[in-house]
Amino acid sequence: MKIGYARVSSTGQNEAAQVDILTRNGANDLFIEKMSGATREGREKLAEAIRFARKGDVLMVTRLDRLARSVIDLHAISRELDAKGVDLIVTEQSIDTTTPTGRLMFNMLAAIAEFETDLRKGRQLEGIAKAKEEGRYKGRPVTVDAGAIRAALAAGDKPMAVAKRFNVARSTVYRVMSDVVVKA
Repeated sequence: MKIGYARVSSTGQNEAAQVDILTRNGANDLFIEKMSGATREGREKLAEAIRFARKGDVLMVTRLDRLARSVIDLHAISRELDAKGVDLIVTEQSIDTTTPTGRLMFNMLAAIAEFETDLRKGRQLEGIAKAKEEGRYKGRPVTVDAGAIRAALAAGDKPMAVAKRFNVARSTVYRVMSDVVVKA
């Protein structure tokens, strides 16, 4: 059985092109998620696809960077699939891990994908540093009035009630609470 895995990094991106390619290449079951590929953490559909795969199956992705962006993660996924007897095919980069050439290409492209990510991150940090230098970068705008949250908590309101009132995540309220404890 061919299992397709498609991933896009953000909600503004569309996985339709990947789904089309995977379907044309015979994917029977598709696992699709919108999540960063920087780490495996939180990528439930990837974990589900790997759990779903059985010996003799093939996991297909369109490009290696859709599977993972670090050599460590790619190798961990590859070892996990190999231990289950599941092959990996990367359709747009002609990688088939059932062959020696496919394994070589997998390793080379994994290293290149990680290198590309590191370069992109470096360029982004350089751009932010330059924008800060020029006074154009102020960081993310503050959207929460921490003082109002502290006041509501000091008045005895429960964190969940405060979160609802200010339309913020409960974790935000707890973060404000921990800031009070740390700074006190």
